[in-house]
Amino acid sequence: MKKPENGAAALRRVLSYIGIYKIYLAASIAFAAASVALTLYIPVLTGRAVDLIVAPGRVDFAGVGRILAGIAASALATALLQWLMSLCGNRLTYNVVRDLRRDAFAKIERLPLAYIDSHPHGELVSRVIADADQLADGLLMGFTQLFTGVATILGALLFMLRENAAIALVVILITPVSLLVAAYIAKSTFSMFRLQGEARGEQTAMVNEFVGEQKVVQAFDRGGECMREFDEVNERLRSCSLKAIFFSSVTNPATRFVNSLVYMGVAFVGALAVMRGRLSVGRLTCFLSYANQYTKPFNEISGVVTELQNALACAARLFELIDETPQTPDAEDALVLTAPDGSVELDNVSFSYRPEQRLLENVNVSVRPGQRTAIVGPTGCGKTTLINLLMRFYEPCGGEIRVSGTDIRRVTRASLRRSYGMVLQEVWLKEGSIRENIAMGRPDASDEEVVAAAKAAHADSFIRRLPRGYDTVIGPDGGSLSQGQKQLLCISRVMLCLPPMLILDEATSSIDARTELRVQRAFAKMMKGRTSFIIAHRLSTIKDADLILVMKDGNIIEQGSHDELLARGGFYSELYNSQYAEAE
Repeated sequence: MKKPENGAAALRRVLSYIGIYKIYLAASIAFAAASVALTLYIPVLTGRAVDLIVAPGRVDFAGVGRILAGIAASALATALLQWLMSLCGNRLTYNVVRDLRRDAFAKIERLPLAYIDSHPHGELVSRVIADADQLADGLLMGFTQLFTGVATILGALLFMLRENAAIALVVILITPVSLLVAAYIAKSTFSMFRLQGEARGEQTAMVNEFVGEQKVVQAFDRGGECMREFDEVNERLRSCSLKAIFFSSVTNPATRFVNSLVYMGVAFVGALAVMRGRLSVGRLTCFLSYANQYTKPFNEISGVVTELQNALACAARLFELIDETPQTPDAEDALVLTAPDGSVELDNVSFSYRPEQRLLENVNVSVRPGQRTAIVGPTGCGKTTLINLLMRFYEPCGGEIRVSGTDIRRVTRASLRRSYGMVLQEVWLKEGSIRENIAMGRPDASDEEVVAAAKAAHADSFIRRLPRGYDTVIGPDGGSLSQGQKQLLCISRVMLCLPPMLILDEATSSIDARTELRVQRAFAKMMKGRTSFIIAHRLSTIKDADLILVMKDGNIIEQGSHDELLARGGFYSELYNSQYAEAE
């Protein structure tokens, strides 16, 4: 298990993404420095105006008017510069977050199926969406306040040193207290914000799971139990959030207290200097304004630091996803499977999801081109796992799988999977039109070809009854379509591509008996001359298969034709006769 990234490591990674957009970063810093310089120049003008007001009847109105005009011009220029700084900061932030999301999503596309299967999908969604949003909020606050805050502190300090070093020394001596308080709180909040992010991801995964399977939850009356599980995670999230927010909320009052000490020190020492005639009232006004401007950014920066800790905790979770080990890439000399003849061989193939629990052991199968092969056996015997290995969704732990005489590990995954057409029991449809869903494997297919594929799958009739026919837009996972209609669309998708090899995993399990007969005839026509692998629980549907593989406990215990296996009177015969007796 990878060690979670700390705040410093996450910050370095974020800075590497920021470095790509140096022009926006440089512009933000330049605009921040210019706006701060003008902001700090205003107290100087204010002090000069105060000194021109000597006593009643002794006011230089012309001089004060010129100074006020200069203050107004400086304020307008400062507002413009701050707007430009925010514009550059926003562009920088959202470009960085876009790149991070793109890299995270690209990594999900390259992760092995074992990782996807072993992690809650909602938790992955939370990292790519919620954590990236939190990072964006932190960076936005950082760029809008951090630059100006630091520049204001340094600029105000330089102005004060130039005006009166003794008073500036008071400020310098008290400042470290504020820095130490902010540093301690920042260190404490990072781990808490990280726990908050993990709890939020777990909660997102739970909501995603319960909403997606709400029919099952209600059918088994598990609402109360689900509510208790949700309450437990929700309470954990509340606790983590309260701790993180408590520590972060302490930052501002603590720094305000220290900053009040700075202001008090400047006022006290400055008043003594005025009484001794070493400082004018106008310059003291300027100093007090500087002291206020100097201390104010500490309050803002303390909030920025807190927000950045949250952002860095979220960034660390994103980087953990980005750094996950991807699936083994195709070999540099990998072959592109262009015209497979359909022959498939499994030579001593072994596989297990967990090392301590073996699933497939020394599986040997030889399938000739165009042969129709059925895979049968009790639940959990390894039928679907065998299909996953054929498609190279998982890599075998031992042995070799060959297609057209070539080890599939020496073939590109894309070309191997293009050679198969899959219709699974669990259907998947994307949000889009019916036409787009059917043409997923062949986006360049003509309308006539799409309609012909739908007709072959007996889906055309129900599609034409939809409000906009083939242009009807369906929601994620098929929206309001029935399970049988969704499966017919998936069958149409394969009918359109007609690859040289087919995999049918309970492909007609959700279709009514009448439609199933017609689809089975369409399948028979489609499978003619193509190597086909058929997983079926109803053994009556695979009697015409050329080869039947009977699996039990991860092993192929029998293989042969339907008649041969019945004549042997073995496990297949028992399965078939039990189903026949049930049907009778």
